[in-house]
Amino acid sequence: MTESERTDRISRRNLMLRAGAGILAASIAPGLFKTEAANAEALSNITPDAALKKLMEGNRRYIQQKRTFPDQARSRIVEVAQGQHPFATILACSDSRVAPEIIFDQGLGDLFDIRVAGNFLDDGVLGNMEYAALELGVPLLVILGHERCGAVKAALDGKAVPGHISTLVAAIKPAVDATKNRLGDAWDNAVRANVKMNVNKLKSASPLLAEAVKAGKLKVVGGHYDLDSGKVEIIA
Repeated sequence: MTESERTDRISRRNLMLRAGAGILAASIAPGLFKTEAANAEALSNITPDAALKKLMEGNRRYIQQKRTFPDQARSRIVEVAQGQHPFATILACSDSRVAPEIIFDQGLGDLFDIRVAGNFLDDGVLGNMEYAALELGVPLLVILGHERCGAVKAALDGKAVPGHISTLVAAIKPAVDATKNRLGDAWDNAVRANVKMNVNKLKSASPLLAEAVKAGKLKVVGGHYDLDSGKVEIIA
């Protein structure tokens, strides 16, 4: 066999392999995209209460060490590349021990995360929340505080702090002041009060979110994450 004939044979074989791969991909893709579209539609139609139930079921799996690691396969990467349909917005602390996707056993595209030390509201946070609720149709908003929050402790201590850390302290100070003479652990009291105050603040801070709540399109709750047990408790 000449070199020219060998080259022609290899070229024909490669062409046949590529054609076969194309046929296989064409036969698989419609089913894959149909499933992905169905998943997206199911999430877009989820009710606020169902979204909270789904979130808390994930936290139970996390606590029991029975995580399923959902929505983390290659197919999910392909799916969410086309658009996102998160079912919950989480305003969580920036603390490295409070990662929403891990503690709620969720995956890519499931949660719309907003994270700031002390999990408090400001204009930027509110803008993120409004975008999630109005543009993405996310039916659940959780303001999530956590045990032994460092930002809350800084506000509780009342000492001078450097740079822009002072903005965090100032935002959390109202919760510290409100619990100053309350019985129990001062630190945990302030953490919980900070969550509840920000849940209540949403009503006046964002008329858009307040209207979504009134219309039954959005549910707002406050949560407390226990660093020791991993449990999320709904407190507001």
